Amino acid sequence: MLKLDNHASGRHFLHIPGPSPVPPRVLRAISYQTIDHRGPEFGQFGLKVLDGIKKIFKTEQPVIIYSASGTGSWEGALVNVLNPGDKVLFYETGQFANLWRALAKRLGLDVEVVGKAGQDSWRWGVDASVIEERLRKDTQHEIKAVCVVHNETSTGVTSNIAAVRKAIDSVKHPALLLVDSVSGLGSADYEHDQWGADVTVSGSQKGLMLPPGIGFNALSPKAIEASKHSTFPKSYWAWDEILESNKTGYWPTTPSTNLMYGLHEAIDMMMAEGLDTIFARHQRLAAACREAVNAWGLEIQCQDKDCHSPVLTCIAVPEGMDADVLRKHALEKFNLSLGTGLGKIKGKAFRIGHLGDCNELSLMAALSGVEMSLGSMGYKPKASGVVAAQEFLK
Repeated sequence: MLKLDNHASGRHFLHIPGPSPVPPRVLRAISYQTIDHRGPEFGQFGLKVLDGIKKIFKTEQPVIIYSASGTGSWEGALVNVLNPGDKVLFYETGQFANLWRALAKRLGLDVEVVGKAGQDSWRWGVDASVIEERLRKDTQHEIKAVCVVHNETSTGVTSNIAAVRKAIDSVKHPALLLVDSVSGLGSADYEHDQWGADVTVSGSQKGLMLPPGIGFNALSPKAIEASKHSTFPKSYWAWDEILESNKTGYWPTTPSTNLMYGLHEAIDMMMAEGLDTIFARHQRLAAACREAVNAWGLEIQCQDKDCHSPVLTCIAVPEGMDADVLRKHALEKFNLSLGTGLGKIKGKAFRIGHLGDCNELSLMAALSGVEMSLGSMGYKPKASGVVAAQEFLK
């Protein structure tokens, strides 16, 4: 028998920025008996799921559902609307922007990277004026797409996607807007149609409160038209067969039936709570977490107060402390999982996830574990972050 989540007493406190804790209702739904994915019952179910996920993306357009991670959905977005050798503009905000860029290069795309001039781009959101300036110079319209991350999971920065769309439109540039909202969707407000995204990429294991295994591409009419002219070799990722099959609630390949049961249940839970209520809850928990960090006397990775993520908080450790040693202590001593620093900030920062199925007491438990771990590492906070967060939440 597998010995996972095997702890002497109490429960495991999973506070990484995804996968996030899966609610019991969703776990129960996933455990339902698998049905024939070509039978009439599945077709009706598939149509309900496809309609429900549109509400989460705030779109009237089709949403592709892949049996894949967010990484697969990155690839699906690129190979359906672009051609080999196309120039693509990426804005660097952190590790996941970099990983998407690396995937694009492996596909044979001509990648160009921009960021906030004169600043560490891993500490700020997307500066739409930088994109506007670059596109203004592209008089031959060589740039075919602009790729940005909505919520950068590695740094705790949320960017203004509507401003990016405005920047593209202001110079009358035809570039497509591709957005990664893998960690943002369902936790931070996101409006696919209203903000003018052409493809929005997401995954199941963050705000949607599911295990990993489902990926999404939300589309625009412009993106669908572009897909008709894409020459990238593709089969599994191709939208055309999926869109045709989805008209009757089916998929051309075998879907993740039981994960889709969970997706249906998660959508039902989210619509019952209300998206605005969910977003407000996440903002409140994030603000409480920042109160704790400030009381400890530690530094938040995100330097732009208007871009603090409601999904997670990335925290720089004091000089001389190894963030991964701190995380190891929190796990072994208090059964608390914290997110590791990624890329160039590995060992220098850790991340507290406060997304999905999280409430005030869940966050307070995580903050208590961090505060006790800091003390065990010999760090003396300026004040109690636990008390500061309590005062804020009261």
